[in-house]
Amino acid sequence: MHIDMPLEQLKKYMGKSIKPDNFDIYWEKGIREVRNLSTEYELIPASIKSDVADCYHLYFTGTGNATIHAKFVRPKQVKPESPGLVMFHGYSVDSGDWLDKLPYAAQGITVLAMDCRGQGGDSEDTLSIKGPTLRGHVIRGIEDPNPNQLYYRHVFLDTVQSVRVLQSMEHIHANRIGACGASQGGGLALACAALVPEIKEVAAVYPFLSDYRRVWEDMDIQQSAYEEIAAYFRTRDPNHDHEEEVFQRLGYIDIQHLTPRIKGHVWWALAMKDMICPPSTQFAAYNKISAAKEMLLFHEYGHEHLPGVADLMFQQMRRL
Repeated sequence: MHIDMPLEQLKKYMGKSIKPDNFDIYWEKGIREVRNLSTEYELIPASIKSDVADCYHLYFTGTGNATIHAKFVRPKQVKPESPGLVMFHGYSVDSGDWLDKLPYAAQGITVLAMDCRGQGGDSEDTLSIKGPTLRGHVIRGIEDPNPNQLYYRHVFLDTVQSVRVLQSMEHIHANRIGACGASQGGGLALACAALVPEIKEVAAVYPFLSDYRRVWEDMDIQQSAYEEIAAYFRTRDPNHDHEEEVFQRLGYIDIQHLTPRIKGHVWWALAMKDMICPPSTQFAAYNKISAAKEMLLFHEYGHEHLPGVADLMFQQMRRL
């Protein structure tokens, strides 16, 4: 039973969302903004102890002078030109426990797991915008006259800065960096790889932040993070007088428009019964990737734990 398009149709689907005409200029300006930021960081030892790694709370400066927090796990025995891994978390939570970072450190991989600003972790949200913020972050900044005020623009650029911080470390090889995450984290891993061409390996599990118009217009999904789009129209534009402007603005933060920029190898896990991040929204982004890629399908699963995925992701990042 399909909850979305049949698989053969999904493999050809290229998305409904609008790509703004100045999309590439928009993101090139954002990247230049990040390059002007300092890569200095602060390390504070964490209370957890390990025989294979040292664990720290790391703080760096993101756009808007926001203080961004990350969990940082460095192997005790670091070698020159070692690999690094940036990890991103799901919507509304934080970078998680230390435990899932330690196996990577045991393989000689330094891990930086970023907290998204203003969500469940310790990162600071300095964004001051005009317009509503009801129900979540996707629509944060959607009515501001300046499209640079979109919340996810800043989070995407935080992922770039997290890589720059890793690359600034003496023991890290700048071209041996991986990015991974699930749901929002999967979307951020893809955005990060699109904006940082040095990213070598990407692992995305049912990524969020894609093909907003498809979700709203064709699937009527209102029980997940995408629900805030419906809430926006209900409270701010009930007659849909500004529908085109809304989706034009959302186009700036739609990962399907970023994925063609990815240069590294992409490994993708997708659940065919996912009603939170529907398969079509994911294929819209996946089908635009021209770099080396592979997708693993879980036919009877939804937006939930996918058996074996963590192990496969670990094996992939060992390639770094």
